[in-house]
Amino acid sequence: MTPAARYAAAIAVLDDVLAGESAERTLTTWARKNRFAGSKDRAAIRDHVYDALRGRRSLCALGGDTSGRGAILGLLRREGIAPDTVFGAGGYGPAALTPQEAAGGSEPDTDAARADLPDWLWPIWQDALGGDAMDVAQAMRHRAGVFLRVNLSRATLADAIDALAADDIVAVPVPDVKTALKVIENERKVASSDAFASGLVEVQDTASQIAIHRLQDVRADRILDFCAGGGGKALALADLQDAAIFAHDIDAARTADIAPRAARAGVKITTLRTAGLAQAVPFGLVLCDAPCSGSGTWRRAPDAKWRLTRDQLDHYGELQSGVLDQAQGLVAPGGVLAYATCSVMTQENDDIVHDFLARRTEFSLVDRMQLLPGPDHDGFYLAIMRKAQP
Repeated sequence: MTPAARYAAAIAVLDDVLAGESAERTLTTWARKNRFAGSKDRAAIRDHVYDALRGRRSLCALGGDTSGRGAILGLLRREGIAPDTVFGAGGYGPAALTPQEAAGGSEPDTDAARADLPDWLWPIWQDALGGDAMDVAQAMRHRAGVFLRVNLSRATLADAIDALAADDIVAVPVPDVKTALKVIENERKVASSDAFASGLVEVQDTASQIAIHRLQDVRADRILDFCAGGGGKALALADLQDAAIFAHDIDAARTADIAPRAARAGVKITTLRTAGLAQAVPFGLVLCDAPCSGSGTWRRAPDAKWRLTRDQLDHYGELQSGVLDQAQGLVAPGGVLAYATCSVMTQENDDIVHDFLARRTEFSLVDRMQLLPGPDHDGFYLAIMRKAQP
């Protein structure tokens, strides 16, 4: 495909996403219908789509229209690419610009638009981030890095770097995080690399790794990852903690990958169904990585911030309170309940924890961490609460 044809495909995908479809699903459907497109074509189209979604409001302002075509035109203008090298350039590219399109477009004229956030969300974002609100929002326009967790029971960071290099993948240590590597070249090769297949590394954002290290001082013989999903944090705990590790998710299907991932990493994780939790208690540490808006990770899934509604944000709060209420009964006296989200919003983080502590006075807050999205990690929140002895 020509570069112009890739932009034309991105416009078609964006129009479906802007109409309410999932970006990932729409890209997959496009690829299946267009088998002629090679891996480099698909990767370029995906990058164009996600770049446009990260900066949707400001780019549509620059492009003079709220369509996929307007977003791509705005993207070209922001990146200093002459639009006529894409629009009307032939090679299955998008049609030439109309006089109105060529003359249109302007800088966004509200703070919410400059922040590339919905109008209703901007005050909530400001309340949570204060003076950092605009800087963080604008930083979210850029792609997040690819980070790996090295299984220290299997290899050192240097071993993992060498193993990745054998597959032409260049990775460097992340300062102050003893398990983390940042991939700086050939990141798309990681999943097919020998280092990944042999269990030396797992794909995991640095923020999650920092949170797991924060829990290392919690001494517990039995640890439960209560909202485990695919088991990333349970795997990290199993690699670093000398404890029996258990994993649970209310949707048992989400835990299907834990067993093969644990086998690859050389660790043991016992998966528990909801009905079996009562027989497995108590646990010295229960980690609740609760369902949330994912606002700290919107660089990776930018269509999520445009699909989120105020009602959905409120519903997440209900889910988060419910998760803590369920999990607290699984914690042994003197044990620890850890609450985590990948959100940066106060009403999903401190508000939930403060409400829980007001209702469950046997718990007290002993540690708190809030990471804002940055060059070496996503946004993340962690509150560590200890349960009193009887």
